[in-house]
Amino acid sequence: MVWIWLGIVIVLTLLELATVNLVTVWFIASAIVSLILSIFVDSFFIQFLVFVILGTILLITTRDYLLKWLGNKKEKTNLDRVIGMEAIVTEEIGKNKPGEVKVDGKRWTAVANKKIKVNSTVKVLEINGVKLKVEEVKD
Repeated sequence: MVWIWLGIVIVLTLLELATVNLVTVWFIASAIVSLILSIFVDSFFIQFLVFVILGTILLITTRDYLLKWLGNKKEKTNLDRVIGMEAIVTEEIGKNKPGEVKVDGKRWTAVANKKIKVNSTVKVLEINGVKLKVEEVKD
């Protein structure tokens, strides 16, 4: 039985290395526990039961924590890094008429929920296609 569990550990490890989705890693740990258990207990049913239950418990209880700990940080690209920045209106923005703003040294087409005059300071709320949605910053 030890060789079977060793084979399962190797296969699951290769699968995890190929996918890197943090799914089989929990079953690798439970397979190692089952491998050790196989030295002391001859029943494959008990070993397999420990493998499935322990792997499932580890997956459910610790996956989110590990993903957070590993820091799946979203790196801002050139586009979304302007969100939250302040911009200067270079062409008047109407309620239903796009205008233009300058942010981070670049000119963008901008839309807003109300009229905003030239030289006003606005904050970038989001990007919709090639247009920025902005709101006026109150001083």
